[in-house]
Amino acid sequence: MNKKSMSFKLIDAVLILMMIVPLACAMAIQVMTKPAADGVAIEGARIFFTIPMPIQDLPITESQVNTWLIMISLFFLCLYLTHGLTEKCESRRQAFAEWIVEKTDELVKENMGEYFKSFSPFVCGILALSAFSSLSSMLGIFPPTSDINVVAGWAVIVFILITYYKLKGGVFNYLKSFTQPVPVLTPFNIISEFATPVSMSFRHYGNVLSGTVISALVATGLQGLSHMLLSWIPGKLGEFPLFQIGLPAVLSLYFDIFSGCMQAFIFAMLTMLYVAGAFPVEEWQKRMEKKKNRKKKTAQYETVK
Repeated sequence: MNKKSMSFKLIDAVLILMMIVPLACAMAIQVMTKPAADGVAIEGARIFFTIPMPIQDLPITESQVNTWLIMISLFFLCLYLTHGLTEKCESRRQAFAEWIVEKTDELVKENMGEYFKSFSPFVCGILALSAFSSLSSMLGIFPPTSDINVVAGWAVIVFILITYYKLKGGVFNYLKSFTQPVPVLTPFNIISEFATPVSMSFRHYGNVLSGTVISALVATGLQGLSHMLLSWIPGKLGEFPLFQIGLPAVLSLYFDIFSGCMQAFIFAMLTMLYVAGAFPVEEWQKRMEKKKNRKKKTAQYETVK
């Protein structure tokens, strides 16, 4: 029993360590590679190196590296939460893991319906990756959600899912939907179709980036105000950042925590609503009924033959 207990704790320790190491690596990369800057320095994701490709070279950016490190950390977090699961809930860890699953299932069922109940892992993955990517700014690393390329990639995946479920009603019905309610609106319907991923990506990226920019500007402004009012004091007291105490932390609570988690929730909600709203239930049921009747007739024909 003691050996099992020790091995269980050892695995827990390894999983916790593997959660921390990727984030520590991201912080170390930030410190070692970011050049020193005077004053306010607001810039996009840095390009570490470029891989030559036949059509277009592939740049490996700071946001890509941080995204992979966050995903690795989330992977080991999932392993930690599911380590030692039992049939009967006997630990707070398992209770928390079950609570996440139950709440995600309820969210998907309420917004997408019973047909999309298998979407729960995908929605939970979007929520976790988006939220943790935004919260990573609190560790001093570049948040991947501040890069339009990262968020646009997520929006493209959602757009592919929307198109896939629209096609479940048939190609003809999909093309016909562009002429609704009147054919003259076809160009606008086509534009609206491709505007969905654009609006999703810019909404998420813009809100996260604006919070980062505002926090940096306020912190720098308060630093300048402290220097202006206290510069007459000799010694180290004249360099003390008095006005930077308190307010930047309050802004961080909103922009880094509340706003980041809220944008993750909004992106997940839009994903569910767009995908569920794109699925033509009646047309799909008609197609399934025709397919079922066709199979029945084929089976009857084979029996008679």
